[in-house]
Amino acid sequence: MNSAPQSPLHALTRRHFFSRCGLGLGSIALASLMDRPQLLGATAGSASHPLAPKATHFPARAKNVIYLFMAGGPSQLDLFDHKPRLNALNGQPIPDSYLEGKRFAFMDSSFKNKSTLLGSKRAFRQHGESGMWVSELFPHTAGIVDDVTFIRTVATNVFNHAPAKLFMNTGSSQFGRPSMGAWVTYGIGSAADNLPGFVVLQSGPRGPRGGAVNWGSGFLPTSYQGVPLRGQGEPILNLTTPEGISDERQHRAIAAVKDLNLQRLVETGDPEIATRIAAYEMAYRMQTSAPEAMDLAGESDATLKLYGIEKDKPSFARNCLLARRLIERGVRFVQLYHTNWDSHGGPGENLENDFEKVCHQVDQGQAALVKDLKSRGLLDDTLVIWGGEFGRTPMGESREKTGRNHHIEATTMWLAGGGVKSGYILGETDELGFSPVADRVHVHDLHATILHLLGLDHKRLTFRFQGRDFRLTDVHGELVTKLMS
Repeated sequence: MNSAPQSPLHALTRRHFFSRCGLGLGSIALASLMDRPQLLGATAGSASHPLAPKATHFPARAKNVIYLFMAGGPSQLDLFDHKPRLNALNGQPIPDSYLEGKRFAFMDSSFKNKSTLLGSKRAFRQHGESGMWVSELFPHTAGIVDDVTFIRTVATNVFNHAPAKLFMNTGSSQFGRPSMGAWVTYGIGSAADNLPGFVVLQSGPRGPRGGAVNWGSGFLPTSYQGVPLRGQGEPILNLTTPEGISDERQHRAIAAVKDLNLQRLVETGDPEIATRIAAYEMAYRMQTSAPEAMDLAGESDATLKLYGIEKDKPSFARNCLLARRLIERGVRFVQLYHTNWDSHGGPGENLENDFEKVCHQVDQGQAALVKDLKSRGLLDDTLVIWGGEFGRTPMGESREKTGRNHHIEATTMWLAGGGVKSGYILGETDELGFSPVADRVHVHDLHATILHLLGLDHKRLTFRFQGRDFRLTDVHGELVTKLMS
């Protein structure tokens, strides 16, 4: 991508290595490796470390990303895509023309039982100068519509949760591909010296389906994978030095492990060993930096009130504030997962009380994040993304209570800051909210546009693996220039 970097081994002099290893073949091999940084896991453009900041392909509009991932697929028809015609036809069978050639997660619900249309029971109002429709379930989010671009026509390929999350995060429904956060940190590194470049925070009753593969590095070096941090207690389990172990003793142990890794690196030239060395060094520095970043003691009462944070209680709102603190400290990509948005109508996932609860859990925090970033002058450089893995159908499901099926034809996502327009609405769906009728935006298009805002050409950000060049957008992706400011 750019000029070849130095390896992390340059921090130690050749003389130091020769004195440790002896003036034999091992030292000669090590000296050779030091002049071949590509074998040490450092990526193109890195100055001294895999996560060192790298030059972009062209001037970037955004420097950081905060991705608010609503795991389970929030119902756009009950939040953002107001459809009076759907309400008028509530309870009537959906015309066959809508279903021909379509696939859904639960075939019986959509075909054998001849699903009927389900209008939203939520009151909608237009807000801001943009006139964006927002339902009563998001009163705080309604207050930021003039700082946001709404995309009503995001389409995807995959209709089941785990592979759909993979597709939204990696551009593929297959395991083993790097996540978007990994691609970004591979492409431009991170400005954080004492924290990971890509951090993951989770809230809700459970983790997202698919788990760690959603923030994995795939075939990229593992330096670029997302690092989950806990919002309460010890940020990373087993990071704290055990009782009875002094700093000097710990330092000696780390140095001994490093020496063993260096010897193995000389023998094999395996770039993952250099990644392992860098990980040990990062973990050592994070013993101080991670707890400091996660400690909200220095935040004002007004800020905590803005987010709606209850003291010492983990929540999505708390994670939103932590995300702001992390990007202030140079973390490049912060991803927040919140569950459960899977509103089928079964126990714990209906569109009535359960949906209201999950909306309430995120509404104030996500709105506060945009306001807080804007007030601190951070929103211009930070791209905030909100959305799930797919949307929900205009038809109801035959379950215990009201629900909707998975839907890949269209959902609503929103973006703020980082080079996107303010108070802008992109795309339009048909009168039932089933399919786009204008400005369809595929997931690959969204990925290409996000990379572009970060100064990266999605066609040039590649990694050779198993004989071919891979990229986040595979062989697809068109820039959505309409949403760029």
